[in-house]
Amino acid sequence: MKVLWTLAQLLPLLCGATSNLNSNEQRALQEPLSTQDQVNHEKLEDAIAASPLLSLHRAICEIESITDNELAVAELLISILEAHNFTVKTQSVPPPNANNGTKERLNLYAYPNVSKYEGTVEDYATKPKVLLSSHIDTVPPHIPYALSQSKSKSSREDIFISGRGTVDDKACVAVQLQTVLDLLSTGEVSPSDVALLFVVGEEKRGDGMHTFSDSKLYEETNGNYKAILFGEPTEGKLAAGHKGIVMLTIKAHGKAAHSGYPWLGRSANSMILPALLMLDGLGDLPVEEGGLPRSKKYGKTTVNVGYMHGGVAANVVPESAIAEVSFRLAGGTIPQVRGIITSAIKKVDPEGLLELDFSQGYGPVPLDADVDGFDTITVNYGTDVPNLKVEEGVKKYLYGPGSILVAHGKDEGLTVGDMEDALDGYKRLVKHALKL
Repeated sequence: MKVLWTLAQLLPLLCGATSNLNSNEQRALQEPLSTQDQVNHEKLEDAIAASPLLSLHRAICEIESITDNELAVAELLISILEAHNFTVKTQSVPPPNANNGTKERLNLYAYPNVSKYEGTVEDYATKPKVLLSSHIDTVPPHIPYALSQSKSKSSREDIFISGRGTVDDKACVAVQLQTVLDLLSTGEVSPSDVALLFVVGEEKRGDGMHTFSDSKLYEETNGNYKAILFGEPTEGKLAAGHKGIVMLTIKAHGKAAHSGYPWLGRSANSMILPALLMLDGLGDLPVEEGGLPRSKKYGKTTVNVGYMHGGVAANVVPESAIAEVSFRLAGGTIPQVRGIITSAIKKVDPEGLLELDFSQGYGPVPLDADVDGFDTITVNYGTDVPNLKVEEGVKKYLYGPGSILVAHGKDEGLTVGDMEDALDGYKRLVKHALKL
């Protein structure tokens, strides 16, 4: 198998990838660079174009794929996979609201078309030993792909690649695909050994992985797995586990009135604020005093009051208020944690006037980190790992380039060296898993 996919070959498939840039960004792209800057920029561009891995990464990062708008990048990946003799099974994931104009959303399950190889049949690859999986959606807003390099770090490995999704999680998508291509090309794995799963929706609801996990496609392809390799930014280390999560929505229903006569109404904001203040400090409260669980492995459970809205105007007593709170669990069970939260709120809402709605709950997630040569880490973020029903005995590895500390931010990015080190790491993980 010849594995060459240059940026020039990918460009016709990008479908106007710069169309999401605003007018200032468009002008910046058109402004002429100084002669020296032009030379430096061309060197950076040449370094990317010369690498199949980096060219692939660039191509998928230049396409905006914020959650629920993943179709364009899915279509590009289908084209790339089919061009490299993969069979691609697409799986439609229902949009959250079919009436709001959301485009079609597709999970992609792909395996080498083994009919291209001597003495094999295509169906043999549908029950692989190793599955590599990442998500193709990103958080908003879309930030254009860019290359840069500081004068103090002039090596090729230090070229900095920035933009939305360059770390979370398109770095893993590109590295996982290139890993499989390279191992097939060198004959280090059989086409029946491996498959790829790229899902939508991880950043919001995990609905892509839930859909796959509950599907006939998973039932048909499951059975021979030795390991599943999940891609997320882990700084090139193996994650030994990640925190759990509980999401809580709180609603308050008051009575509207003129702000000059507040005693004629009941402020929903005043009802909800004491509860939020109570919850905000719950992670720091000792467990024996009703605080949230802790553990030696994950530290403290943390609380984030992430969204609040209440009222309509300053001169109106607010009739309704809503807040959304996330808890990153360092220990405990979901019923236990929900009980602690509910008891804490009752202290400031003894009449039970607030409406509580718990969702998206799972406890801390243990992961395998038993491969020699890798440093280990624990992470505080959530992943698709608990959304996939994995049989007992199947190894679950979480690994990828880049840091979560820059993911989701305006400075999201990683280096060429990070990408290429991860490619080597993924190859070692696949070969280790096949020996299990």
